[in-house]
Amino acid sequence: MTNLLEVSNTEEIAEGTMKQVLAQGHEILLARVGDSYYAVDNRCPHMGGKLSQGKLVGTTVTCPLHGSQFDLTSGQVVRWLSGGLASKIGRVVKPSKPINVYKVKVEDSRILIEL
Repeated sequence: MTNLLEVSNTEEIAEGTMKQVLAQGHEILLARVGDSYYAVDNRCPHMGGKLSQGKLVGTTVTCPLHGSQFDLTSGQVVRWLSGGLASKIGRVVKPSKPINVYKVKVEDSRILIEL
């Protein structure tokens, strides 16, 4: 049995934007790109930055703290940290880790996610 939770509606999130929502105690980043909606963990696995406060370009979100980038379609790391010596040290200390992706379903104007 799936656990679909209503987290928002389509009128609350404009194209090309994202926001934080809560679902059963989980912080979720909800984003809209074109007519598609994406839901992923809101916290960067590096140092816990809120991805919803970062930058969204296409389906790539950038962490506001360290510049790590994640693909909203798969959760995979696009870039781990933003470069330079700190990035090289950071990769050794804390290797890259993807973020969790949640299935999204739109019924009428309700946005539902599956945890």
